[in-house]
Amino acid sequence: MKAVILRELGGPEKLLYENVPDPVAERDEVVVKLVAAALNRRDAYARQGLYPGVRLPAIPGSDGAGTIETVGSTVKNLDIGESVVINPALNWGPNPRFYGAQFNILGIPSNGTYAQFVKVPATNVYTKPPYLTWDEAAALPLAGLTAYRALFTRGALQAEETVIIPGIGGGVATILLQMAVAANARVFVTSSSDEKLARAAKLGAAGGVNYRDSEWVKKLRSLCGGADLSIDSIGGSVFNDLITLANPGSRIVGFGATAGPVNNLVMPRLFFKQLDVRGSTMGSPNDFKEMLAFCTAHQIRPIIDQHFALKAAGSAQTAMEEGVQFGKIVLDIPQS
Repeated sequence: MKAVILRELGGPEKLLYENVPDPVAERDEVVVKLVAAALNRRDAYARQGLYPGVRLPAIPGSDGAGTIETVGSTVKNLDIGESVVINPALNWGPNPRFYGAQFNILGIPSNGTYAQFVKVPATNVYTKPPYLTWDEAAALPLAGLTAYRALFTRGALQAEETVIIPGIGGGVATILLQMAVAANARVFVTSSSDEKLARAAKLGAAGGVNYRDSEWVKKLRSLCGGADLSIDSIGGSVFNDLITLANPGSRIVGFGATAGPVNNLVMPRLFFKQLDVRGSTMGSPNDFKEMLAFCTAHQIRPIIDQHFALKAAGSAQTAMEEGVQFGKIVLDIPQS
């Protein structure tokens, strides 16, 4: 099969388009013939050796959708040719509150979706929601799962609450916005791009501010009145800003730290406001099932920013790292 393989760490040029052996399903696995795959920040971090557990050579990619090609000997509930999406959270474990010791994410160290075929446990494939196109279905799993758990399982979002999502534009942030709006929340966003703020408004955001404005925190506080729930993927100084914007008794859920560690955290600002700070990573199988049901009920479609051919995965990752996209970047998988 054709695949993009990473044999050594480095820049996007290290992503090599090669012929590699087709995967073979073990007894409890399936092989999926992919129609489309999608990029995540995790892919670039793994390529640079910035993600734990990197073992090479390996095929990157956590997101994908396609049809069942083959099934293992003990797989009974899936049919050849069935259209499916892949849950990239592998081996979550028995505790819905936290993943177990065997947990990992599809695509480095295991071979992922930058390929014509991928093998995964049969329990990690779900029927593709029929209303989604193939590229939308490929773009949904990791971002949708991360967003759903952060908003609902960990964030306990309720209708009419005020939600702040800093850094609108990425795949998870745009799905977060759509989910929170569907749940009847008042959603406010930040960006360095006025164009992205305008696009967020079209998706239902009640307002937004440009964080290049030195007074952005004050302006956002005036605009929204304070947050009941903030969903943070940035960390750094932004986390302290979210504490400033938090209403008493509110929640902050963090699932990323693109700006690095949170410095100069003043603990009384947390406990005098009675704040809950909660971490979230990926999600359980039940989270994934509920996410698909929620998206189907509300007809939520991931925003697709750009398409690249599979062989241009390096260029696709370069575009993602530039951070100018609004939504997800998709790889079109050759079918022969």
